[in-house]
Amino acid sequence: MTQGAGQGPEAERTATLRDFRVPAYVHETGPYTHGVHPSGAVPPGDDTYPEGYTPTQRDLPVINRGDTLQVPVAPAPAATAPHPVNGPGPLYVVGDVHGYLDELLAALQEQGLINSSGQWCAGTSRLWFLGDFTDRGPDGIGVIDLVMRLSAEAAAAGGYCKALMGNHELLLLGAKRLGDTPVNSGAGTATFEAAWLLNGGQKTDMDRLQDHHLQWMARLDAVEEVDGYLLIHSDTTAYLDYGDSIEAVNDTIRETLTRNDADECWDLFRKFTKRFSFRDEGGADAVRSLLDTYGGTRVVHGHSPIPYLLGEVGSEDGEEDTGPAVEGPHVYADGLAIAMDGGVTMAGKLLVQQLPLGS
Repeated sequence: MTQGAGQGPEAERTATLRDFRVPAYVHETGPYTHGVHPSGAVPPGDDTYPEGYTPTQRDLPVINRGDTLQVPVAPAPAATAPHPVNGPGPLYVVGDVHGYLDELLAALQEQGLINSSGQWCAGTSRLWFLGDFTDRGPDGIGVIDLVMRLSAEAAAAGGYCKALMGNHELLLLGAKRLGDTPVNSGAGTATFEAAWLLNGGQKTDMDRLQDHHLQWMARLDAVEEVDGYLLIHSDTTAYLDYGDSIEAVNDTIRETLTRNDADECWDLFRKFTKRFSFRDEGGADAVRSLLDTYGGTRVVHGHSPIPYLLGEVGSEDGEEDTGPAVEGPHVYADGLAIAMDGGVTMAGKLLVQQLPLGS
């Protein structure tokens, strides 16, 4: 997207919101050899995705009010007791960053995790990023470099900074390693490169991508459990397809990426673009299926912007939006799920949150 005269980052992010207003199914005609599927936009949950669903178009639909169950956004009871004085430091989670480095630095500093020079200053605090570091925003590689540096600084101070695998890490790995290799998308010819471009891939990120970035991304875990919180990127039950324990899921995904088989990697990426499993009727049961398998008392995820979960974004009639108002995480699914993607790509808020909520 070309930034016109007088436009700044907020205008650019608002335009990005409009970019999402396309259906998410494709077939063999149209741009990038993919046209819009006659069925239209993405349905609300995993179970309603048609056979052969493939994320070769931009993957966020417009959700109007009434399409989603409204759940009050309020802090739920703490998942665990406060840490003892000599125990681990406070726990923080970060939602999707998508290349917005300046917003990330500001949010981390606001929480007292870094100083004005961008250095770790939080001692034994523990920080988890929930994935999606690149694409759509201007400096995805800068974000990855920051997270890698903070990981070393936090460890030296007795804390830690760790990260999960998001679907955009899978997408960038595929675009770099597999490029225009055709994959069996189930809905016509597809490639990682085309999907990456359609979903916000930035040429500047690709130009700056180095081997150590690729190695770091490929080794990220997909699931972790900390203090009773099950941390994942995508609000989907697809993790269950890859193992019945946290260790099994993480090992299976790393092994899949190591094999570098185009169709196998595409299937992995496709599954982790699914969203909204925890929303609406049956959402709490979907969360419980993950908790019962992997442990924890609540799920914390990114991936689906909170404005979409709330049905507060846009319409398809071309009217301008006033912009989503996100001030903090969204608690839903009978209090079992905490959503952390504040919608930074749509002029929302990049969330950095201490857990338990209200602490």
